Amino acid sequence: MDSTSNPSMSKDQKLHIVMFPWLAFGHMIPFLELSKLIAQKRHTVSFISTPKNIDRLPKLPSNLAPLINLVKVQLPKVHKLPENAESTINLPYDKVKYLKKAYDQLQQPITQLLQDMAPEWVIYDFAPYCLGPIASKLGISRAFFSIFIAASLCFLGPAPALMGLTPDHRTKPEDFTVPPKWMPFESTVAFRFFEINRVFDDVTTGDDENIPATYRVGATIEGCNVLAVRSSHEFEPEWLKLLQEIHQKPVIPVGQLPPILNSGDYDDNDEWKAMKEWLDKQSKGSVVYVAFGSEAKPSQAEVTEIALGLELSKLPFFWALRTRRGLADTDVVELPDGFEDRMKGRGVVWTSWVPQLKILSHDSVGGFLSHSPWSSVVEAIQFEKALILLTFLAEQGLNARLLEEKKMGYSVPRYEQDGWFTRDSVSELLRLVMVEIEGKIYRERIKEMKGLFVDRNVQDKYVNNLLDYFKSHRERNEDAKLKGLK
Repeated sequence: MDSTSNPSMSKDQKLHIVMFPWLAFGHMIPFLELSKLIAQKRHTVSFISTPKNIDRLPKLPSNLAPLINLVKVQLPKVHKLPENAESTINLPYDKVKYLKKAYDQLQQPITQLLQDMAPEWVIYDFAPYCLGPIASKLGISRAFFSIFIAASLCFLGPAPALMGLTPDHRTKPEDFTVPPKWMPFESTVAFRFFEINRVFDDVTTGDDENIPATYRVGATIEGCNVLAVRSSHEFEPEWLKLLQEIHQKPVIPVGQLPPILNSGDYDDNDEWKAMKEWLDKQSKGSVVYVAFGSEAKPSQAEVTEIALGLELSKLPFFWALRTRRGLADTDVVELPDGFEDRMKGRGVVWTSWVPQLKILSHDSVGGFLSHSPWSSVVEAIQFEKALILLTFLAEQGLNARLLEEKKMGYSVPRYEQDGWFTRDSVSELLRLVMVEIEGKIYRERIKEMKGLFVDRNVQDKYVNNLLDYFKSHRERNEDAKLKGLK
């Protein structure tokens, strides 16, 4: 059912909006940031996730807590899904498909919640591909919120092609390494072979244990009224325009959602105090912060090359290193023999929790060696840290191409087929982006982009625009709301 204008709803009327993100913190955090911005406008948000994920979320500001209802739903048990695994942070990559299988089984409890809550809108992620038709039958308007930027969504293409229903359906890794035919302007935004090859089984091939991610995205877009995208007209206007042309649905950018760091955050935390003590001793802009998030985990060989590359660079560094990936990961990575002794004083390897925003906000940090998920990109720009890119999973390669096009980041040179890189390439690129004259453009470009990414007035404008749309375009299916799915 199409969205229709609903003039009976006044501009001052308050909405009830349900949020249902995928079970990855790279998804949940942007959904929570958007929830807080909506709640600031005095609308009510019900944020649905599993108990362990809800308990791990950052504490809500006291003024917003009454307006954001954190709703816990129990994740069903699924064969081969480890006990207590409720998010991708708990799992190695090859086990994530079982998390998706459990997530799909939340369909009935989510349906019941939507029926009981009767919100005006539900904002949902790429994974719950069945939610659109369910919400439609309940008379609830639907927004797909993409944490992926417009360029990435454009590259993926029309929903029928994503769902394998047209000749445009891509079936080989090589198909993803070139710009698609629906891209009307020149761009380098495409995967490199090693990037798509690492995730190809999840992207296009399905079996009894796995519904392809491309199908999920396509079906999710088919079932929504509007696409809300973590993006802005200031950053990628041509891609936002193309996205609307591809899907023939309203596309509403919600801004870059820069997180708010309060000055006193974590000041009483002993771990942060120890980190800060070391950072305070370093020269301004000299430290490389190294982090690859909660999902990407370099192999043992890659960890070795990164470590020795950091050593060769002669730069001070702070490395947030996950030595294992999740509850079911038996493959524990180790640092090269004697590395920590040799680096004592010059570098820190931290293997437990780190407050990334606090580290990036510190004056001694000058660069960020990252896997280029968009949240990390926004945080780097927010604190004016040069970007050195080393992609591993999902849409990271597409992000990296766009950043390279705009001279906002530089990727570590790698072999095309297997993505191998060397310690020398890590060292040389770190020095280029961090200190050498030739890399000055990357340091300066990030500073230039800050105004586009973290202007609070601009961000506020995007949220107002989204909410204005929500108020004026709602399904008028009251009969469906009363009858539910009967």
